[in-house]
Amino acid sequence: MIQQQLRQLLPEREVDPHAALALLGSSVAAVVVWKWLCKRQIQKKMEEARRTRDEGVKKIAKAVQQFRKQVPSVQKDAILSLPLLELAAGLREGALSPKTVLYTYLEKALEVTQQTNCLRHFIPECEEQLQEIQQQKEKGLLYGIPISIKDHIGIKGHLSTCGLVQCLDTPVQEDSVLVKVLKRQGAIPFAVTNVPQSLFSYDCSNPIFGRTLNPLNPQKSPGGSSGGEGALIAGGGSILGIGSDMGGSIRLPSSFCGLCGLKPTGNRLSLSGTIGPINGILAVSCALGPIARDVDSLALCMKALLCQEMFQLDPTVPPIPFNEEVYSSSAPLRVGYYDTDGYFPLPPCVRRAVQETRVALQAAGHQLVPFSPPRVHYVMTELFLKTFFADGGRAWLDVFTGNIVDPSLKSQLSCFKIPRLVKKMLALILKPLFPRLADYLSSLSGMRSVKEMWNHHHQIETYRAEFIARWRELQLDVVLCPVLGPAFTVGYPGKLLTAISSTMLYNVLNFPAGIVPVSKVTEADEEELKLYQGCCDDAWDRTLKQAVAGAVGLPVAVQCVALPWQEELCLRFMKEVETLSSKKRAA
Repeated sequence: MIQQQLRQLLPEREVDPHAALALLGSSVAAVVVWKWLCKRQIQKKMEEARRTRDEGVKKIAKAVQQFRKQVPSVQKDAILSLPLLELAAGLREGALSPKTVLYTYLEKALEVTQQTNCLRHFIPECEEQLQEIQQQKEKGLLYGIPISIKDHIGIKGHLSTCGLVQCLDTPVQEDSVLVKVLKRQGAIPFAVTNVPQSLFSYDCSNPIFGRTLNPLNPQKSPGGSSGGEGALIAGGGSILGIGSDMGGSIRLPSSFCGLCGLKPTGNRLSLSGTIGPINGILAVSCALGPIARDVDSLALCMKALLCQEMFQLDPTVPPIPFNEEVYSSSAPLRVGYYDTDGYFPLPPCVRRAVQETRVALQAAGHQLVPFSPPRVHYVMTELFLKTFFADGGRAWLDVFTGNIVDPSLKSQLSCFKIPRLVKKMLALILKPLFPRLADYLSSLSGMRSVKEMWNHHHQIETYRAEFIARWRELQLDVVLCPVLGPAFTVGYPGKLLTAISSTMLYNVLNFPAGIVPVSKVTEADEEELKLYQGCCDDAWDRTLKQAVAGAVGLPVAVQCVALPWQEELCLRFMKEVETLSSKKRAA
């Protein structure tokens, strides 16, 4: 009744909820009206954001149509099939027109986002950027290359939403450092890709722009939080994208979508101008990095970004140029390997992929050494989760104040809402039956003092030293290990936050780590999955089994790791794995 009266009284005015509350007082009726107005305001913001996106899509579609009329003879499929190195060479040599390449990828991106909803919006200034690069005296390493950018990496004049309503009001005032460097190297940012709400998820859904689907199978998730990037590149709508990774957010979409992705050491690439829902988490580093179809594309992107321009724009980045000699080396490697971390055993197809890659590396002359990462259970619960939920999850809950919560996050948020004392009691009760769940709840209780937080940071430093000591004791160059996959069925990532132990480990350690697809799920893998029991045969193991079922034909990847600041060695190892995998497929 109150809502109807308010609509009749103010049919054409936008009512401020706080003004209405002050006007009506503190009665129950006033609170009801206030909540209704808040919800209405949120819905209007979301509708406006979607309308703006849809209008942008229509403008790009019209521009593409006009280009097609002007240049009807473009060999679209030939351009889209070119690897990045060949495309870049053709553009620099003048064999290909930047305009033709840009519009070809715009057209393909329109098609892919229609199928998967992977784009948050197109960047209309890409046409201006096209004109600017043609006037540059020197052609950069990425001259004329269309590139897609994850939502929270700042682009001047555009929103960085993180999938949150409160971020829909303020456009970014300046390009992030990485975007500036990409433009100086001749790249053309043309699309911003979708992300999960708050970024803290390896699914890809938010209530503003909706759910992104995996182009390889619409029943599956593309991963997250760089899920829009994964879907767009895997669908062929982008040849190179920039994502971010704080727990696996580059590597999981790469694994789920059959792509190559690199998480560098934190701050090897500038983070300046990148926006997040919560700032100041320093114990575990966020890293920006590339996603592409092959390893050479990642290497080219890193060469372009690790330049004097970036070092000048952001003096906090160590001035370490790309080491081509390391990347191009063919010397045999001493490779540590493992196919399970002992905390969250992955499906049979993943362990098979690691073992097959191990055999191929050994046959190629590399030395393979069994390696066991220490205490991953401890790292997951005591180091990783406590870093993000040091306050018991209150900061994350605050992010969702006044927001419509995406269904994919509701189970996670429900855990945060449990009072600290109840979490501790539940953990004690569940410990004998479900030890992993008990430790998870205990870690979500957070920390209670500054001294406890200082000690936590010290524990991370101590663990890194222990891990490196074991690495050096075995005289390893690199490590081969599993990555979570194959792609989860839609809706399942939110039920299994702790399944990311395979990627999370190298965020805590701050090691560079990359993903290379090496195989596909077979019928035999599906049959073996039926016997999968994990490590505890508990609810989490059963949920993982359900999440990855029905994946025949989907890609399976491995993870390649190096010590901090050795991105070139990591890429060189990834290239070796990619080459051996390609030879096996061709045989």
